[in-house]
Amino acid sequence: MKKIILVLSLIACAILPAQTTPESTDNQVYVKANAVFLPIGMLNAAAEFQVGEKTTLQPEIFISPWKSFLGKYAQIYMLGFDVRHYFSEAFKHFYVGANITAARYKMQKYNYWSDGPFQYEPDAPIYVTSELYQDGYTFFLGAVAGYQWQISDKWNIDAFLGGGTAQSFYKGFHKTMGVRYDTDPDREYNRSGELVPYRGGLMISYKIR
Repeated sequence: MKKIILVLSLIACAILPAQTTPESTDNQVYVKANAVFLPIGMLNAAAEFQVGEKTTLQPEIFISPWKSFLGKYAQIYMLGFDVRHYFSEAFKHFYVGANITAARYKMQKYNYWSDGPFQYEPDAPIYVTSELYQDGYTFFLGAVAGYQWQISDKWNIDAFLGGGTAQSFYKGFHKTMGVRYDTDPDREYNRSGELVPYRGGLMISYKIR
């Protein structure tokens, strides 16, 4: 976590000087919420700050508080930051950017939804796959692309999709027995790295400045 905070601080230091340049005199700010997740009780909210004529900075949170969602563990807490570059001007039309995100979760991965047998290693107990879940954290580093429509002086719609590398550290447990299914005397956490889409949706944005 300390390394992530250091990286975010360096990013902020790199872009904040742009506020003093003539091109960043507007300094608009939008607050936004993801319309895709609100109906199912999950919050994805953000604030987007203009730091240049075509550049913005966006801190963002995602909260899924569900201890059980359709019978699956789905507690997920994410904090991320975008640096975005617009091709015309800030908050209008196409943009691309870089993202860094940290996540803490207790969830059941999609590939554990089946009722088939699961055995961690040849001598380990055999479990029903759907009775297992993961508890850990992940760091994401990736890219984002999207498009913003200006529908009035105050309101925008922001459609976006992001993905990149996910570096995860987690422990695996059985739902009812409370034991670890992934016991390994050589390490406390399982580790995995993969390329994944990890964010996206339709943000409804309101201009506050």
